[in-house]
Amino acid sequence: MHIDLTHKTALVSGSTSGIGFAIAAGLADAGAAVIVNGRTQAAVDAAIAAIKARFPAAIVRGVAADLGTAEGCSALFAAEPRADILVNNLGIYGVKDFFELGDDEWTRFYEVNVLSGVRLSRAYAPAMVEQGWGRIVFISSESGLNIPPDMMHYGFTKTANLSVSRGLAKRLAGSGVTVNAVLPGPTLSDGLTGMFGKTIADTGQTMEQVTTAFVKAKRPSSIIGRMATVDEVANMVVYVCSMQASATTGAALRVDGGTVDTIA
Repeated sequence: MHIDLTHKTALVSGSTSGIGFAIAAGLADAGAAVIVNGRTQAAVDAAIAAIKARFPAAIVRGVAADLGTAEGCSALFAAEPRADILVNNLGIYGVKDFFELGDDEWTRFYEVNVLSGVRLSRAYAPAMVEQGWGRIVFISSESGLNIPPDMMHYGFTKTANLSVSRGLAKRLAGSGVTVNAVLPGPTLSDGLTGMFGKTIADTGQTMEQVTTAFVKAKRPSSIIGRMATVDEVANMVVYVCSMQASATTGAALRVDGGTVDTIA
């Protein structure tokens, strides 16, 4: 299958590192003009340079904006008022006990992980409908189905992503605009350096060894028994954004290595 997104413009929120960066790079490789987003200009510039180093012919530009706020979403839309593809990737996570988490932190997770995608979809979808073609993807998580007891504030936002994605797909029925959610499982991304850095330093193990042990201990239902790579997640997203995926909408597509123990 050859995916060609030439003449399409794709916006990926939170795309200066990790899964978001891999998605942006994958879309650029498929020929889309890609809009990178991060909170600082330095991070945006570095991501653009990295994508262009891999794909010299890529068309990549970027906007620095904090999409965890309404003002940041408005600033991004003002700078880039049109996109054929919108990937709502921005998200934050962190381990915290339920009884130690205050209202401010619940609100912050909701603003960043849920409302950023709601606001951007509300801004960009009308033009997609007008032209009769578009792709909107929400990056959810297997944690939206397997709610982690030590990160339920994260899990609830990822469940919300599924609700918004399914509802918006139905709202845009017959428009030529598809809306889907992609659910990564444990993924070997940049953010894990901080999470596992001390263990690596204390044990002398590699990142792969530490993360594989984590999956076997914390996600024993994983069929692949390891973390996915960011590129493995990005591959699914690029496909969902393609012309070939025109009959896929309202779906929750898992890239979780079989962690969620269900046949549906």
